[in-house]
Amino acid sequence: MLITLEGLDGSGKTTVWEVLREEFPEFVYTREPTDTWYGEAVERSVSDDDADPVAELFLYTADHAAHLSETVRPALESGEVVVSDRYSDSRYAYQAVSIEGAVRRPLEYIRGIHQPWTRPPDATIYLDVDPETGAARSGATNKFEQAAFLSQVQSNYERLLKAEPERFVRVDATQSPEAVLDSVVDVVARLRDDFDDADE
Repeated sequence: MLITLEGLDGSGKTTVWEVLREEFPEFVYTREPTDTWYGEAVERSVSDDDADPVAELFLYTADHAAHLSETVRPALESGEVVVSDRYSDSRYAYQAVSIEGAVRRPLEYIRGIHQPWTRPPDATIYLDVDPETGAARSGATNKFEQAAFLSQVQSNYERLLKAEPERFVRVDATQSPEAVLDSVVDVVARLRDDFDDADE
């Protein structure tokens, strides 16, 4: 089973991911961008305000492809539960904003590129926070963390949630950190139990 964590910058995904590692140490934990050279290229692009957005999209896409072949698919084929901090939905939500104006219907364009070969998540936990709070928490240190940009990203996430309500579990990330963590741990425990039951 593949569980992904999604949300705006500043929503607390990485903190949640780290706590899940303690609560469910038997799972495989991974993230995007990866720590491979593909992911390093992505990070270099993120820190460059002048990076071409279409080129950047394909750096992210290459990183996702390598992530799938090197980590996600092998773990799933071994019967593992995989938890990823960011995955393909981040691409759809974020890069669709970046390439707006460069291609028509950018979200559909990016999903079309991924659809033939990606492995969709079985469940996605969406940590819901408003753009202003996300920007303040993240420090707005790069082009993807500005409130105006995050507002457009949030709209794309809402489109994704509306399209696949059965896959997404929305968690209010404006709650106290303890309440957010408790909510996510409860969701993951339920998903694990459902997975174990289906496996029997």
